[in-house]
Amino acid sequence: MKVAILGSGGGGLAVAHDFSAHGHEVRLCDFENFPDNIKAVEKNGGIFAEGDLEGFTPVKYSGHDISEALKGVELVIAVGPAYSTKPFAEACRPHLKKKEQAVIVCPSSCGGSVEFKNVIGSPITDKDFLVAETNTLPYAVRVTEPGKIRVFLKLRGGLFLAALPSGNTETVLNMVKDVYPHLIPAKNVMQTSLQNGNPVIHPSITLLNVGLIERTGGDFYFYEDGVTPAVGRLVEAVDKERLAIAKKLGVNVLPDPELGMIQGYQTENNYDTSYQKAPGYEGIKAQSSLDYRYFNEDVGYGLVFMSGLGAQIGVPTPHMGSIITIVSTLMQRDYRKEQKRTMKTLGLAGKSVEDLKKLLS
Repeated sequence: MKVAILGSGGGGLAVAHDFSAHGHEVRLCDFENFPDNIKAVEKNGGIFAEGDLEGFTPVKYSGHDISEALKGVELVIAVGPAYSTKPFAEACRPHLKKKEQAVIVCPSSCGGSVEFKNVIGSPITDKDFLVAETNTLPYAVRVTEPGKIRVFLKLRGGLFLAALPSGNTETVLNMVKDVYPHLIPAKNVMQTSLQNGNPVIHPSITLLNVGLIERTGGDFYFYEDGVTPAVGRLVEAVDKERLAIAKKLGVNVLPDPELGMIQGYQTENNYDTSYQKAPGYEGIKAQSSLDYRYFNEDVGYGLVFMSGLGAQIGVPTPHMGSIITIVSTLMQRDYRKEQKRTMKTLGLAGKSVEDLKKLLS
């Protein structure tokens, strides 16, 4: 199969390496303001990996020409943070071919597939444009130098996929099951969106460590040092609100520590020592600045989306709301008013639980 990977960060390189290792022809593409890994992969003819993925795998094309990257491919995987989904969709729109190409937004980061479909001008219910999303990135990975990655973990559980509409899920799942044999079909994109743990853990830990981050420039271990019993209680409170939203929508979402154990990150099912002692989080330094994706993405896209969804379907989210308010004050920006990703921007405002179930199925 011919596959185009959009995004040349650690996640994009890992996806490209893995698909190439499984015998697929891979094309790697990113915007011109992200040149380093693109140039290195082009020069080397492929990607070097160590850890849970190992060795060198070839890449057919590495560059910034989206039309060249998508030419003749059957699958497009957009790999990046929430704020990359719209630009990737805008770049793809003139080149995607209906019924011939499938797209996976990896990860969803709360409604990613809905945003992608909206941008390319395809109705949510359109079954001819195959667009799907995962709940998380399938790897714990870091770029060690341009074109080279270290993969600490490839998930062998706790990885879900849903298509939009969900009737297409099995079709997309079958396209990638050789690379991700443990991938689980989700009920719909609300399940994949809400099974995203980043907005649960990152903002809470960051918020309660803001003084330490500003004083040290992030010179401490984010999970090992940053999570104490009190911090864990805030993470748990946010998680309970997320689980209440999922229950109201009729989708099965696992508590974050439970999911972490299935994925291989954690070994304990609690909200404090499970993060402190997690083998998958060991040695991860805190961010050097508060102006980082743990606030800008996980609050601005994640918590704002979840809190708004809760309000729409009648589930209170006081802890999420408090974090959004306080972080907005700290960062001197109003994440709610920015409307980066909400039920309104996704075209889902005003819909009841039953409306959402019918629309996404």
